[in-house]
Amino acid sequence: MEAKSTITPSTVLGRQLGDELRRLREAAGLTTTDAADALDCTKGKISRIENGRVTVRLPDLAAMLHAYGVADAAVLSRLSALAKKANRRRRESWWHQYGPVLADTYRDYIALEAIAGSIRTFQAQLIPGLLQIPEYVRAVTVASQQWQSGDEIEKFVQVRLARQERLTGEAPLQLWAVLSESALLQQVGGPHVMHAQLEHLLTASELPNVTVQVLPFSRGAHASMFGPYVVLGFREEGALDVVLADNPTGSIWLEREPEVARYQDLFDAARASALSPVESRTVIQRRAKEHGR
Repeated sequence: MEAKSTITPSTVLGRQLGDELRRLREAAGLTTTDAADALDCTKGKISRIENGRVTVRLPDLAAMLHAYGVADAAVLSRLSALAKKANRRRRESWWHQYGPVLADTYRDYIALEAIAGSIRTFQAQLIPGLLQIPEYVRAVTVASQQWQSGDEIEKFVQVRLARQERLTGEAPLQLWAVLSESALLQQVGGPHVMHAQLEHLLTASELPNVTVQVLPFSRGAHASMFGPYVVLGFREEGALDVVLADNPTGSIWLEREPEVARYQDLFDAARASALSPVESRTVIQRRAKEHGR
């Protein structure tokens, strides 16, 4: 699906930098006009910097801090490092080697996932990508009909598996997934694949950084029934969560605090209604046995 707006690592990290620059400007009692005069630029550029929409060149950063009366070398060093980190994220990305196999929106999602500290997700019909086995990925990819050649399909499978390294590598991602019980029943790839997939789901749920809950049919109607969504959180101090949500007309990125808060509340309600992780394992085991018959 095509996302209606784009949020990239530069947006997330740049927004953190912009928030800090805004606080420093306001603490100095300066307006955006004052800052624009100091940099000999437009007010619009200052606003875009503070909103994280454009990268900040180090000379501009130094000029802004000088105008704001910030002489602390440690502050300049920290903010310079953050600016460099935001600017180079896209240049050092392993997924670029897969080129046209990945849509721009999916590339942006992978880039954000690569720097995220946590992911909270509700899935209505599919096992989360970070927990899928190769056969399951392949079946989903073939069914999507977005890729025609076997080579393209296999490259997509490789990307999905490479993403999963975030769960076991250095500073592993914290994943909390709430799955509708229908995700355990959907015959993706057939019974044999589903049996192996659910066995893998059980194994993954034993990782200390992975929590899996099942929202059973018996709970009836719930607020997350409209579709899947992902809430990405970031370790950087001051960085706000972002949401990728699916709806009938496509996928959409959300970053405004009221909108993100709505999805945070949705997820909290979903996990509160779902079975406990221990109870969920029992249901997954039972469904795995059913597929294995």
